[in-house]
Amino acid sequence: MAGPVYPWRSNNRFELLIDGDTFFPRLMEAMHEATDSIDVEIYLVTSGQSSGSVIDALIEAVSRGVKVRCLLDGVGSKGLEDHEREQLLKGGVELRFYNPINLFGGEGNLHRDHRKLLIIDRLRVFIGGTGFTDEFCQPSDNGYCQWHEHMLEVQGEVVADWIDLFERQWSVSGGGWRRIPPRLRRVSLPAPPPPGDGYARVSYTDAREHHDVLHELLANIARSKTCVWLATPYFLPAWAVRRALMRAARRGVDVRLLLSGQIHDHPAVRYAGQRYYAALLKAGVRIFEYKPRFLHLKCVLVDHWVSLGSCNFDHWSLHWNLEANQNAVDSRLTADVRRSFETDFDQSREWTLAQWRGLPLRHRLKIRLWASVNRLVRLWFSIKR
Repeated sequence: MAGPVYPWRSNNRFELLIDGDTFFPRLMEAMHEATDSIDVEIYLVTSGQSSGSVIDALIEAVSRGVKVRCLLDGVGSKGLEDHEREQLLKGGVELRFYNPINLFGGEGNLHRDHRKLLIIDRLRVFIGGTGFTDEFCQPSDNGYCQWHEHMLEVQGEVVADWIDLFERQWSVSGGGWRRIPPRLRRVSLPAPPPPGDGYARVSYTDAREHHDVLHELLANIARSKTCVWLATPYFLPAWAVRRALMRAARRGVDVRLLLSGQIHDHPAVRYAGQRYYAALLKAGVRIFEYKPRFLHLKCVLVDHWVSLGSCNFDHWSLHWNLEANQNAVDSRLTADVRRSFETDFDQSREWTLAQWRGLPLRHRLKIRLWASVNRLVRLWFSIKR
């Protein structure tokens, strides 16, 4: 059954939570305060202090009569030890896994549930890019978590759509491995909301069924007037995204990319994406690489429109993953997101075209190597299709 295109909803409230030392205590507090239900859909879970705290909170919630459901990805949850899975099940938590690896699954094994969603009492939602791992959630000796991340707390009318999205995925998960989904279909996006605050819309990708989240991004970049600021850790964007960014920059929009720097969990991806820097810089796009920690943000600010969630807007996310973002129009949230970007820009290295042209040969060879690998992988999958 085709997934819906959700409309804009009014009367919503937002709170931006920056880094695990802020959002993880809030998530734990919400789970401890739940009185009716807790629904979790999350990609990355590994055994450790953070996952242990979550497991204890969920089992304790069941003991006081709360209905708890967890939808975990079959690959992203590989780091969760068997005894903890048994602990959840014995504690009364309903547990399902999206697309477990199958020896005969072939290409179907690549489809993953990359969403990060927590619904409390069907009244409030946390959406963003975190996993339940210590890298996201536990401060290190310097007082900061190893991975720089956002979560967004949302209350209001849009929560009903998040519930619907979760219920749809819950109903089709846990029944075996994932077959190749249907080809993409075109969707008609709702018109932008009227002037005002508190507007929100659920935007998502449903494997290869449709790319609502991408189409919404492109539509907003096309009508941007002042700024397009995009943060992503894995910069391998589709051609349509690169073209939209360059066109906006050429017409005078302040276009900036906030990307991961040398501290990276997949350095090869960073080098492969850097092959796009020269063309973007020539078009007037400003490129910042974050220095203090690994930047894992997935956030976009276009004028007064914000999109925040799990989508990296890269080839892999758009082709293989289930993703979900909260789109919002709200002056307070816009101001908070802008301040977060500005703080991160100040802690980043900005590349100029002259600096980029002066790259050492060794760095250029790494870019060429990993760009070639990326092209070969994309070509292989295009032939397989």
